[in-house]
Order: sequence, then C-alpha cells, then structure tokens
Amino acid sequence: MQEYIQKRVLEVCAYILETKATVRRAATVFKVSKSTVHKDLTERLPTLDKKLAQKVRTVLELNKAERHLRGGEATRKKYKEIG
Repeated sequence: MQEYIQKRVLEVCAYILETKATVRRAATVFKVSKSTVHKDLTERLPTLDKKLAQKVRTVLELNKAERHLRGGEATRKKYKEIG
C-alpha cells in the first residue's frame, strides 16, 4: 500500500473515532468518495492496525443502526420547512 494511502486511512480512522462521523461526512471532509472511505476502513485499516479497525467497526455499526432515524429526521425537517 502506498504511503499516502496509509496516511489517509489513519487520518480518516482518527476523524471517525473522534467525531463518530458517518462515512458520508468523512468522505466530504477528506474530499474522497464514500466508497473510498468505506474501503479504507473495512479493507485497508485491518491490515495496518487490527485494534483500531475494531473500534472503527463499532462506530460504523452504530451509524448503520441509527441511519433510519437520521433519514426520518431529515424528512421531518424538510416538510417542516416547506409547510
């Protein structure tokens, strides 16, 4: 793995652990695609640091479990602004 990719993987990992951010938010902050962030965290990070990968996996699973709530809240907010 190239050095700049390793650096990005570790930076994204640190960002997600600090902020509990979603993959989408991390992708926006680091100006890469959601697919890249997901691949970095699920495939590349475990080869660099298994313990960090497990911590990040916990955050990703929490975000996945809560995403239907965020979607519902966004819809509620949208229609509140319209009406």
